[in-house]
Amino acid sequence: MSDPSVTGPVSDLYVEGLLRELAPQALGAVARRYGDFADAEDAVQEALLAAAAEWPTKLPDSPLSWLIRVASRRLIDEYRRTDARRRREDLAASLSIHHDEMVPSSDDSLVMLFLCCDPTLSPTLSIPLTLRAVAGLTTREIAAAYLVTEATMAQRISRAKAKLRGHRFELPADSAARLRSVCEVLYLLFNEGYTSSSGADLVRVDLSSEAIRLTRLLHSQVPADPEVAGLLALVLLTEARRPARTSADGALVPLAEQDRSLWDRGLIGEGMQLLNTTLAMGRIGEYQLLASIAALHDEASSHAATRWAEIANAYTKLESLTGNPIVRLNRAVAVAMVEGPAVALTLLEGLELGESHRLYAVRGHLYEGVGDLDAAARCFSAAAARADNVRERDYLIEQAARVRAQL
Repeated sequence: MSDPSVTGPVSDLYVEGLLRELAPQALGAVARRYGDFADAEDAVQEALLAAAAEWPTKLPDSPLSWLIRVASRRLIDEYRRTDARRRREDLAASLSIHHDEMVPSSDDSLVMLFLCCDPTLSPTLSIPLTLRAVAGLTTREIAAAYLVTEATMAQRISRAKAKLRGHRFELPADSAARLRSVCEVLYLLFNEGYTSSSGADLVRVDLSSEAIRLTRLLHSQVPADPEVAGLLALVLLTEARRPARTSADGALVPLAEQDRSLWDRGLIGEGMQLLNTTLAMGRIGEYQLLASIAALHDEASSHAATRWAEIANAYTKLESLTGNPIVRLNRAVAVAMVEGPAVALTLLEGLELGESHRLYAVRGHLYEGVGDLDAAARCFSAAAARADNVRERDYLIEQAARVRAQL
């Protein structure tokens, strides 16, 4: 389906970024107009596929209107085809497409966040659906965040949509009960932007910026919630280091080698103020602990001057609170700086992270620290083989070669 008013050819990368930006807006407009969220999500996904095929050669003058119109037509066609209930037949007969009137004048992102995070769904179903519907992440990117296969994640998203079929597009009355899942969605979205699970670039500024925007929006709605404030402090304190994480040619720069003068002091100051405010509330949760760790990194004048013992202690509390294996991995890195790499290696015994490259990468650094260069080289190579991000893979290949040269 084409639009008679179009511009010239554009790059696939530009189209990908545009679709990611417009998808939540289109979904909000279609779901608000036709009511059923799950049906609207199916229709918008089909429209996105059509746009990905057509837009590189002929981009519409009004891409959002194009998406809304195509999704609306496909949704109405589906209602007419199924004819499962008289209600849908009557609805399809009465609907007309006025796509210009449907272009949203307000941001529906928070409504979609809370709608997807339905407490009747388990977090393993609701959060992946939200990451796709609201954040525009691909199934592959979401699978990487959860350390599962793409096929497994596709099944989870399909099950979540099936359970939400028939749900109206409106802010749920029980939104407070959904807040924790909403925070997790925003945290995972930020992480995917800060270190992309795949692709040619280490960072995805579009994703991390959107996560920060949505977290600010959420914080403005519930300013008294300490964990929301903690999450906002965390993403700001972490984002502050982004300018130093890559070299001029895009290569990964590890924390120990970063030029700290490039860190954004404005974001650090804002994050610190938020963190101090939320810690004073007296209820310490996951995101406040993570923000405290980020603050300890940001306030250090150098890698060596970092208060690693406090970071290790914070990770110990966080592991007790969450049981997250990634926390154990990060704790081992901090422990290595305090008690040595041999002690850290014992912490990683029996740890399982699926096919994630991060466990192998950390073991590589620790084995190098204890002088077992052969084991270090093998771990770096194994990590490189599992890394889907080109910049991380290149870095790990370089580390394996560097260590092998010392054998």
